[in-house]
Parts: sequence; C-alpha cells; structure tokens
Amino acid sequence: MVLARTLQSAEPEEGCALLLGRRDGTELALLESWPCLNRWQPAGERRRRFSLDPREQLQAQRWARARGLQVLGAAHSHPGSAAEPSATDLALCWGPTLMLIRSGLEPGDGDPATATAREQATAAAAAAGLRAWWIPGEDGGAPRELPIAVAKPERPGAWASRHAGDGPSDLGE
Repeated sequence: MVLARTLQSAEPEEGCALLLGRRDGTELALLESWPCLNRWQPAGERRRRFSLDPREQLQAQRWARARGLQVLGAAHSHPGSAAEPSATDLALCWGPTLMLIRSGLEPGDGDPATATAREQATAAAAAAGLRAWWIPGEDGGAPRELPIAVAKPERPGAWASRHAGDGPSDLGE
C-alpha cells in the first residue's frame, strides 16, 4: 500500500500524511493520501512526535475541494509502538476526525485460506501495520477502531496517469 510505504519511509522518525476522500453519512471513502513533512520542533523529538505544516494542510484542502473531496483526517506512524492513539495523539487531535496509524512493530499472522474477502482486505491493511480510528469531538467519548477495507482501483495506475505530478499519492497498491 502506498500510504503504508509513505509512512514507513520516514523511519526512524514518525511519518505523516493527510487523508482525502468523501463522507456519506457514517461511511468514509478514503481515496487519496497527501504525504506531509514532519515539522515537529525540536527536530530531535520526531521519533515520537509529529506535526503537520499548516501551509501543507491548506494546499491539500484546496486541492481536495477542487476535486470534490475533503480532508477526512490524518495518518501517522508509530515506528516503535502499537498502531493505537497515544495520550499525546489524543491531546493534540481536533475531533471529530479519522486517524490512521501505522505501527513499525511486526504484524500478527492470520490464515488467508479461511478468510472472507472483507477479512482479507482487513488483513492486508493489518499486514501493512495500519489501523484506523474514529476520534470523536469534545465530549464524544473514547476513540473507536474502524474496519479497513482495501479496494483496488478500477484500472491500475489510473490515478497516476490522470494526475501525474499534480498532487497526493494514490492509495492503491
């Protein structure tokens, strides 16, 4: 997955990206990722912290709006810990929002021979170390883990051929 590789490429520091897509009621369709530079200061703490540049956020938001998309949330990595929101993640997060976290720890094993298609899609995300969380707004309760279903694009490379050099990374394989 492009998003997982983007986050992994920042190691040993935390990687980060914005998540772009559509929201239809309670359904979220994550369609694009917008890789960002980790701007946390002091730079020596970037192995455990990340911060997005507000200028990158505005650029991504403008790009998304021009294409009928919106910023659904952010993704980041935990190179040395589980793919769960930390106390710092929750303290610095503005909900309601989607939070995707990639763990640098080894993923668990599953039995793909007996898994359903949805379980296989979820297993693909888990194998990449990714977990998704819904972070409610103020007084909205605890973070809630969301299932991840990975869909292949209709045509491999379709995004890249239409938008080469034009914006974020496509989420396909």
